[in-house]
Amino acid sequence: MKSIFALTLLVSPTLVQAQSYQCRAPSLTDPAAPVRKPASEPRRVTPISGYTLAMSWSPEFCRLRKDDRRHKAQCSGDDGSFGFILHGLWPDAQGASYPQWCRATKALPPAIVKRNFCMIPAPRLAARQWSKHGTCMAKRPETYFRISRIMFDAVEFPNMDRLSRKPLTAKRLRAAFVAANDGLKADMIRLKVNRRGWLEEVRICLGKSFRPQRCARSMRGLKDSRSIKIWRGA
Repeated sequence: MKSIFALTLLVSPTLVQAQSYQCRAPSLTDPAAPVRKPASEPRRVTPISGYTLAMSWSPEFCRLRKDDRRHKAQCSGDDGSFGFILHGLWPDAQGASYPQWCRATKALPPAIVKRNFCMIPAPRLAARQWSKHGTCMAKRPETYFRISRIMFDAVEFPNMDRLSRKPLTAKRLRAAFVAANDGLKADMIRLKVNRRGWLEEVRICLGKSFRPQRCARSMRGLKDSRSIKIWRGA
């Protein structure tokens, strides 16, 4: 059992541990193009009150995207069959007006994309996370992704295959994460499912020191009794 309360940001910046059944970072030579702020989303530079570690369940995301060239690296199976991947590490603020798009960005160097591929197997997603969220947390993308890797690697994931084969509720899934991670409590976890009840994401609420904390009341969570299904893949 890991303790994500015992984290320190002095962990080696080269540490990479893939949360996937098998992962091999491909040879990458092209930078990830910068993502521009959509006209519909405002730029917000506000004080940070905490963070959200958002982790996507890749089998469900890829379920209808296996033939989509935009998601080939993550969903084609060429470079690995992923379990959880990092959607992003997001800064939060008091209330709903969280900081975002704090400044314009340049292309992400191939070395950064490759170093983080087993965590974020989608160059455009990595570029978007840096542009939208990372710029509000760090001056350099290397720093943002280093912290993101430390937080992602600190999470111990329960046996999702076993959980998927029995009737599952939001309470039981949260309890599985709590059992696997010393110091984590159910009220520090938010779950996201789609309209059909399939798991999409697990999100852990973090304080300013990056230690897990109780999620704010404004962050709606699923009721304990809510039924959840986990897609294992074809």
